[in-house]
Amino acid sequence: MKQILYWTQLVYDNWKLFMAATSNGLCYVGSQDKPFEEMGIWVKKHYPGSQLVQDVTVMQPYVDEFKEFFQGKRNSFTIPQELKGTKFQTDVWNALCKIPYGETWTYSDIATVIERPSAVRAVGAAIGANPVLLTVPCHRVIGKNGKLTGFRGGLEMKEQLLKLEQGNHINR
Repeated sequence: MKQILYWTQLVYDNWKLFMAATSNGLCYVGSQDKPFEEMGIWVKKHYPGSQLVQDVTVMQPYVDEFKEFFQGKRNSFTIPQELKGTKFQTDVWNALCKIPYGETWTYSDIATVIERPSAVRAVGAAIGANPVLLTVPCHRVIGKNGKLTGFRGGLEMKEQLLKLEQGNHINR
């Protein structure tokens, strides 16, 4: 039996991105302003043989939390997620979720948190494989020198997210 992945496109204010979920939870959040094909390619690789079905109703709880995040009304997510990755990747993704809203950590900080201080490059690769932008906040990771570094959604999206959080963090 083919697995069904439900999808929708979130369009809110100046944000436009695709997202998908299995019956277990959110499994993919796309990059800002990227085409449907980005999600389609990811799904073929990680859920081969599955079927993408557009379903606004199933996806509404996910959309609602993202809108609340963009409005500054939410600083963490409670929606269920289904993350497929290696043990190392999931360790890194869990560490990312410990970064407080409105703050940034370095790749070295993440490596230290997972007790693999010499695995900074591998941490970077695991962060790059994060399938759910925002809910696993990889945008909160910066270079050791304090500069913005790689981000699947692009540095402009990363900068927008950090500004959004830092602006809302001050108002809390």
